[in-house]
Amino acid sequence: MRTQIQRRILLWRALWLLCFADLWSDTDAQLRYTIPEELKEGSIVGNVAKDLGLDVSEISNRKLRIASESGKQYFSLNLRNGELLVNEVIDRETLCGQSASCMLPLQVIIEDPLQFYRVEVGIQDINDNSPIFLSEINTIEVPESTLTGARFRLEPAQDPDIGTNSLRTYALNKNEHFVMHIKNDKDGTKVPEIVLEKSVDREKQSVHHLILTGIDGGDPARSGTTQITVKILDANDNAPIFEHDLYEVKVMESTVPGTMILTVKAIDLDDGINGEVEYSFAAHTPEIIQNVFDINPVTGELVVSKNLDYETSTSYKIDIRARDKGSLAMEGHCRVQVNVLDINDNTPEITITSSPKPVREDAPAGTMVALINVKDLDSGVNGNVTLSMSPGTPFKLKPTFSNHYALVTDSKLDRENFPRYDIELKASDSGSPPLVSSKLLTVNILDVNDNPPVFSERVYSVYIKENSAPGSILASVTASDLDTGENAKIVYSVLDTNTRDVSVSSYVYINSENGSIFSMHSFDYEKMKVFHIIVLAKDNGSPSLSSNATVHVFISDRNDNAPAVIYPSASMGSVSHQRMPRSAKAGHLVTKVTAVDADSGHNAWLFYRLAEATDASLFSVNLHTGEVRTKRAVSEQDDSSQRLMIEIKDNGEPIQSTTVTVDILIEDGFHEPISDYREKTIEPNKKNGKITLYLIISLASVSLLCLMTFFILLVKCARGSRGGSSCCIRRTDSEYKNPNRNLQIQLNTDGPIKYVEVLGGDMMSQSQSFGSYLSPMSEFSDLTLVKPSSTTNFTDTLNVLDASLPDSAWTFESQQMQKPPRWGFGVVFSTDLLPPPDIMLKPLRTDLRQNALHSLQCI
Repeated sequence: MRTQIQRRILLWRALWLLCFADLWSDTDAQLRYTIPEELKEGSIVGNVAKDLGLDVSEISNRKLRIASESGKQYFSLNLRNGELLVNEVIDRETLCGQSASCMLPLQVIIEDPLQFYRVEVGIQDINDNSPIFLSEINTIEVPESTLTGARFRLEPAQDPDIGTNSLRTYALNKNEHFVMHIKNDKDGTKVPEIVLEKSVDREKQSVHHLILTGIDGGDPARSGTTQITVKILDANDNAPIFEHDLYEVKVMESTVPGTMILTVKAIDLDDGINGEVEYSFAAHTPEIIQNVFDINPVTGELVVSKNLDYETSTSYKIDIRARDKGSLAMEGHCRVQVNVLDINDNTPEITITSSPKPVREDAPAGTMVALINVKDLDSGVNGNVTLSMSPGTPFKLKPTFSNHYALVTDSKLDRENFPRYDIELKASDSGSPPLVSSKLLTVNILDVNDNPPVFSERVYSVYIKENSAPGSILASVTASDLDTGENAKIVYSVLDTNTRDVSVSSYVYINSENGSIFSMHSFDYEKMKVFHIIVLAKDNGSPSLSSNATVHVFISDRNDNAPAVIYPSASMGSVSHQRMPRSAKAGHLVTKVTAVDADSGHNAWLFYRLAEATDASLFSVNLHTGEVRTKRAVSEQDDSSQRLMIEIKDNGEPIQSTTVTVDILIEDGFHEPISDYREKTIEPNKKNGKITLYLIISLASVSLLCLMTFFILLVKCARGSRGGSSCCIRRTDSEYKNPNRNLQIQLNTDGPIKYVEVLGGDMMSQSQSFGSYLSPMSEFSDLTLVKPSSTTNFTDTLNVLDASLPDSAWTFESQQMQKPPRWGFGVVFSTDLLPPPDIMLKPLRTDLRQNALHSLQCI
């Protein structure tokens, strides 16, 4: 039997799908399945994916899922093949009661792209309930004087099933006095009655035991029984009779408790006490009816005793009994049908069927956020609901099907401005007056990495003193990111740039977490005055975003260098020997002490003073120039040998100083130049004199060779220019505007050692140059010519040269040329220094002195 039922169900379902297949649409298409109740868990209802025309791969890709409108998940979806399965055994009687139609609505949701389908699953009744009687034993009192044909109402059996499976008929066990009669009420209820077919005699049998059987129409049929005890009584042979077998009354659900809604009346033809009628509810009236209604036992007035609720029950069937007061009481029955009329007493309900999920701030318009269902327990216009939402948000409500909405994005989102939205939903019915309910829906916005880190400053300037300890903090840069989480987590690093051909990463270290920059070693202002750090701030987003800032590190000078004496040269020994005539007058220039300081600014200002002297009244030292002059004329009484100790101090804090000792020999009739004195001084050393001679010869040869090369190049270039091409000189418009170019002088610094380069040609061209190194008081007159160099810092060179030496210490001579060759040669002449030779340039270091002759070059 069960197999036949299932086949019928499948046949009806197939026919239904065939009829309604063309009615599907993209937004509110419906599927309908029919299944019998009591199916086992896991039973297949139908293939939703197949019926919607979806491939198996689209089930997970498009995020197919179902949502129940009833709040209880009776079904589940197999995500592997799209089959709709029974998730819980369904009892139709519990779910729908006596309703003829039992439908379970479902929502089928496809999220990508967003589509909605309504599925209705009809629950078909099966004969799973037997007719039951509320009482196992019923007692009926029958007077013995009752005439044949008298009818006695029995308790109806209850069958929760519907249709053919509901109660169909009754059967009474065979006996000689009573037969079965079934009465059909106007509402379709089958009421069993027993009819007296043969008069009873209490003296023969006072009690009759009958068995009443209720049989339903199922296949196979089910049944239930109750025992009827018939007691035979004497006397009172007329029962009360109601004016109507069925009373109908309509009552508003807002009726106040205590209101009388109906009066029933029964007539008893007996006289006296046997004709007095008392009203009451029938013996087996449900308790719910007895709680809601009361009946006056004397007047028969039916009164509402409790508030009615249309949403709980739309109607009530009340069985009323009229019983006389005879010794052998007789009774009559009627039924009252109470229909409850609806009023607008229920506010609309808003149900979030799909909780709002966080939305990425880059989500496109139309992205689904939540599913919303609204309903009103009232009926008619009172149950028509309209849903709206608070304005001013980037969301909108999209109707899907009846009373169902989807909350979707309507415009671009920005988490940095609005990280969350509190949306107020309002549902209003069409009653008079309308009832309104609201619900707050919170939507969180997920961050995406759309903001790069931003430094508090684009350029930082940092000042650090030289000789600071390694590991000291230089600066702290900070960047902020408007994003959150990993997108806002910033990592700092230093771009690997070069400063003086050295990677900046070897100078500094940066804390990648907080942006603190530390020095890797101590800095020397004399070697490097400023360098630049490019700091990169990069977030942890995907893809990551970054920005950079520049940190200018300025190294400030400390007075960490003592003045270095250039002249007299230390290579001549610890004491410098000078000669002067005894005929010298006051103000005679004896010698000049020249010193430089590797520091800068105030730290490099030098002051000279006479610390010790054999005769302090004879000599004085100029505070700023270091010139040693006589304070008075030399007399015959003055000692011929004078020793001076001259102290040179800088202007730093703390003060650095050095001293030089000068021995002065006062001679009579001394008129020779200082060069003669040098020749006499170095005469004992013939070897050294030869070296000086060789050096002078080499210098003359090189000068002659360079001069010849200049004229040869000049002739070739002049010939080449006639043919429209140039061989060695590039002519530009600027050259013709100013054809006479001076030779260029460049001072390069290497710690305390300074040297001069004299360049030929345009400052902007790659001219050749020669650097000359020569000790002002060298015993060997060492001269070194070096390879060409650049001319980029000419202005700075002159400034440094001006600051480090007195104005009278140096003079520069250059010869103007109309077409300067691309080479240069530098010579600096000293006019005020008496002891040194005519040519004076940078002092050679001690380790270069012995190799002076080998360093002569011409490029």
